[in-house]
Amino acid sequence: MSTEFATGQISLTDAAQAVKQVKDNISRVLVGQDAIIEDVLTVLFAGGHVLLEGVPGLGKTLLVRALAKSLSVSFSRVQFTPDLMPSDVVGHSMYDMKSGDFNIKKGPAFTNILLADEINRAPAKTQSALLEVMQEQQITIDGETLSIDSPFMVLATQNPLDQEGTYPLPEAELDRFMMKIELGFPSLEAEVELLKLNTKVVSNESEVSQLPAVLSVSNIAQIKQLCADILVDEKIYNYAVELVRSSRTWQGVLHGAGLRASINIIKAAKVMALMNGRDFVTPDDVKLVVPNILRHRLILSADLELEGVSFNEVISAILASVEAPRS
Repeated sequence: MSTEFATGQISLTDAAQAVKQVKDNISRVLVGQDAIIEDVLTVLFAGGHVLLEGVPGLGKTLLVRALAKSLSVSFSRVQFTPDLMPSDVVGHSMYDMKSGDFNIKKGPAFTNILLADEINRAPAKTQSALLEVMQEQQITIDGETLSIDSPFMVLATQNPLDQEGTYPLPEAELDRFMMKIELGFPSLEAEVELLKLNTKVVSNESEVSQLPAVLSVSNIAQIKQLCADILVDEKIYNYAVELVRSSRTWQGVLHGAGLRASINIIKAAKVMALMNGRDFVTPDDVKLVVPNILRHRLILSADLELEGVSFNEVISAILASVEAPRS
């Protein structure tokens, strides 16, 4: 049953509790990935898109399906393949023999939650079909521009190991994703629990369809507005900008993060504050969201890659080098 808030009377406590409800709902089928679920919900309420990267079997698709079921929104899934065309994603115009007119047939991108499964399996021309809708929440077909209802969120998945027959996402498209979240293996206890859940007659993946919808479209809009109104001190703004600017001049980083990075850091930090029941952002909120926001926006030099230096190590060093505001 969806949680309903009285119009204009939603409180921080109500919102934080509602977000926790969604998190708990998803955790019923996705065991041992609480931090990942929290990151995805952060992106949802910050109004962004997310790139999920992990080896097969970690529950990337399951996570997106569980999220969609937990919200009273429309959901579409597109399996990206080498022969997928842009029109298969956004739609196309069709000639009607009876009327003599061209009618627009909307593609799966006309939805609230879009799962772009294995997005790097499709060539660049198909990947680029999402550029307009991810940035402007609208799609242009044969000169006609159609808007997409809110909320709108793209969750794309990719496998970091199997690179044969794949097309790396260009920097312009990567930059449109608020976060790149890396899924790792769960703990021993969580993996044992998953084993038990998936060796029954009905697996936990089948249980996704039984998840109740926790939040409605209006609830999501209210929570997003509350997140946007979270207070941010001038020192926090400066801190976020200094972190991003440091990435541009960091030794061994060929290209640092752009303006979207600092914007997304503040947006995500506001959601983190709300999740913790606060109406103001702290430096710790910023530190928590920075790795996922910077990870896909940095291009490391060949020297760093040969030395085996990871993106996470570079980001940790940047965070350590910039002094956080104390008050």
